[in-house]
Amino acid sequence: MMEEARWLEEAWREFGQSERAGTKENARILAFFRDAGHPDIARDEIAWCAAFCGACLERVGIRSTRSLLARSYLKWGAALEKPRTGAIAVFSRGSNASEGHVGFWLGETEDAVVLLGGNQGNAVSVTRYPKSRLLAVRWPALQKDAPQKDAESSVRPAEREGLAPVFDRALIHVLAMEGGFTDDPHDPGGPTNHGITLGVFAAWRKVAITTANREALIRDLKAIDRETVSEIYRRRYWDLAHCAELPGPLALMHFDAAVNHGVGAAIRVLQEAVGASVDGEIGPETRAAVAAASVAEALASYAAIRERRYRALPHFWRFGRGWLRRVDATLKLARTLGSEIDTIPSPNSEGDPDMTATSSTQANGKWWGHSITIWGTIVTILSTVVPALAPVTGIDISGDLVQNAGQQVVGAIQAVGTLVGTIMTIFGRVRATQPIGKALFKAKG
Repeated sequence: MMEEARWLEEAWREFGQSERAGTKENARILAFFRDAGHPDIARDEIAWCAAFCGACLERVGIRSTRSLLARSYLKWGAALEKPRTGAIAVFSRGSNASEGHVGFWLGETEDAVVLLGGNQGNAVSVTRYPKSRLLAVRWPALQKDAPQKDAESSVRPAEREGLAPVFDRALIHVLAMEGGFTDDPHDPGGPTNHGITLGVFAAWRKVAITTANREALIRDLKAIDRETVSEIYRRRYWDLAHCAELPGPLALMHFDAAVNHGVGAAIRVLQEAVGASVDGEIGPETRAAVAAASVAEALASYAAIRERRYRALPHFWRFGRGWLRRVDATLKLARTLGSEIDTIPSPNSEGDPDMTATSSTQANGKWWGHSITIWGTIVTILSTVVPALAPVTGIDISGDLVQNAGQQVVGAIQAVGTLVGTIMTIFGRVRATQPIGKALFKAKG
C-alpha cells in the first residue's frame, strides 16, 4: 500500500469551494466532475462528493472509481484494519441502499468520524459523520498511474492554468532565501548549498562524514542538481512537517520554518500559533486546531513566534537581520496566497440535512456566505457532548480544544437573528493563482 495520502494536498487546496446561488456555476466544482471522468456535467448542484474524491485521487496519478456514486468506493482499493489520515471513508445515507457519502478520514471521536469532503454543507469542508453510518474505510492499492484521456486532462488544474502547486511555489521561495553555496565558520550548519547542509546531504546519501570523504562530499554538494534538491526538500521537510495537510498560506510559512528551524521546532511553532498543545507531533488535536483557526491570524502569530525564537539564538548578532527579513518575506508571500483565495467568489449554502450530522438548522434554499465561510456547527455539538466523549485508538477532540477553537472565530463571523449554535470560519482552501516563472537555480562554486 502507499504510505502517504498525497491526495490530501489536492483536497486541502480546494477547501471552501462551494455551490453558487442562482444560475452561475462554480467552475472549480465542475472541474471535479471533469477530472473524475465526467466532463459532460455542467451543474454544480449535482451530488459531487464522489467527484471530489475522484478528482483528488486522479490529480496525483491514482485511478479512482470514476463513478459519481459514493458507494462505488466500497470495493475500491484495499480495506484498512485501522483507519488512517487520508483514508477514503464511505457512509450510508438514509434508508436507500444505493445512496451514500464519501470523503477523506481526518480523525475520530467516540461516536463520529471527522471527514474532509466535498458536498458537505454544499462545500468542501470538514464535518463530523456518525460512526453508525460508516460502511468502509479504504486505501489505494498498488497500481499504475491513472491513464488520462488526453494531454489536456493529464495536467492538474493549477498547472493547466499556468500556475504552480503550493510545494513548487514554496520551494522557489526557500531557494531564493537560502541562496547558493556558503561555508561560514559562524554557521553551525557548516558547508551549505541551496539550504542543504553537508550533514543533510551525507544523510541523504546514507554515508557518514569522514576526514577521507569530506572534501569529495563538499564538491558533490556544490554540484547538486535541481531534482535532488527538490526531492530532499519534499521528503525531509515538506512531508515530515505535514505541510500538505495545511492550508496553502500556512503550509508555505510552515515549510520555510521547517527548513530554517528544523522540522520538530517548526511543528512546535505551528502548534503554538494555532493554540494546540505543544508536543512536537501533529495529531488530531493539532489538525482540528488548524482547521478551526483563522489563517490570517495563524500566519501573524507564526511569524511573531519565529522572530522571538530568532532573537533568542546566540548567533542573532550575525544572522539576525537576514533571519527577520526572511520571516517578513515569507509572511508577505503567504498573505499573497491568502488574498488570492479571497478574490475567488464562492458563496456557501446549507447542505443536505440527512448527511450533515451536526447541523442545527436546515433550509431548502441557498444560504448566504462569502468565498471562504462554511458552517462550523461541529463546535456547537462538540461543546455539548464532548464531556461524555472518550478518545478511541488514541484520537480525541477535547472540550478545551473545542472551546478554544470557538473563541478564536466567534469574532470573525456574522450573527444572524437568533441563530442557535456557534458559527466558525475555517480558512484553508488553496489555489495558487499567480503565474510564476522558473526559479533560478545555479550552484555556486
